Amino acid sequence: MTEWFRPAGSTARDGYDLVVRPGEQDWHHTGLTIRTLQPGQSVEFDTEDCEYLVLPLSGSAEVVVDGETVPLAGRADVFAGPTDLAYVPRGTRVAVVSADGARIAFPHAKAAGDYPFRRLGTEQVETELRGAGVSSRQVRNFGTPAVLEADSIIACEVLTPAGNWSSYPPHKHDEHKPGEESVLEEIYYFEMQLSAEAPEDVEGNDPIGYQRVYGTDDRPIDVLAEVRNGDLVLVPHGWHGPAMAPPGYDMYYLNVMAGPGSEREWLISDDPQHGWVRKLWDSQQLDPRLPFGTQ
Repeated sequence: MTEWFRPAGSTARDGYDLVVRPGEQDWHHTGLTIRTLQPGQSVEFDTEDCEYLVLPLSGSAEVVVDGETVPLAGRADVFAGPTDLAYVPRGTRVAVVSADGARIAFPHAKAAGDYPFRRLGTEQVETELRGAGVSSRQVRNFGTPAVLEADSIIACEVLTPAGNWSSYPPHKHDEHKPGEESVLEEIYYFEMQLSAEAPEDVEGNDPIGYQRVYGTDDRPIDVLAEVRNGDLVLVPHGWHGPAMAPPGYDMYYLNVMAGPGSEREWLISDDPQHGWVRKLWDSQQLDPRLPFGTQ
């Protein structure tokens, strides 16, 4: 484990599989917790000064706030399709219960404003097919500014077919440049699966992928992580990408972003050494394996 790479289980505590919260050293705005609920089990907590999303990774649940209950049908797993989710404002007591068992992610971020508790259905999740050729990937925009009204949190899911490069070309968002770049911390949470091309007799293996983060001249950072199911990479600043899915293994990652700016916006700058690769997409086809399943 390094300061910015957190292997699965390394941050588990208080009944959670994974815990990263704003307020850690050199980490200020974003958080993510993940909880596995056994059938009939529940979890209850206060959101305090953060706004939260309740996002089923697998299974279904109910979310209760101030006597109001919203059901989340969920999904079989993160590759099966998008999920419905709930938004919970700061300063709120929330309970989540699962009758049949579930694994729930709780992306959150420091918030200065209040928005109502509500459910967002799968029909509100915008699916974007981004890139082309071996840079093809699928983005589920459930928590981006165009989809979700919120104070600071920005979140999405990215699915990358085996052999493709995602988060590419490398980009950053760590300087305030109005209309060009916004300051955002970012969390990458990974899950992997065998691709559809794998032989039926392949089993018991350990799917892997790779994530790269590197710094600018004045702000060094150096991460090259071999990522597996449940691993986490934090991006406090610097260029990040590619996220690489090796042949044979599909990659999923959950992104959670927030920053200190008064405007909730995701504006990026490409690494000038590599930004030119976007021009290649004009002459390439989208990967025919996309989109992944929609249940």
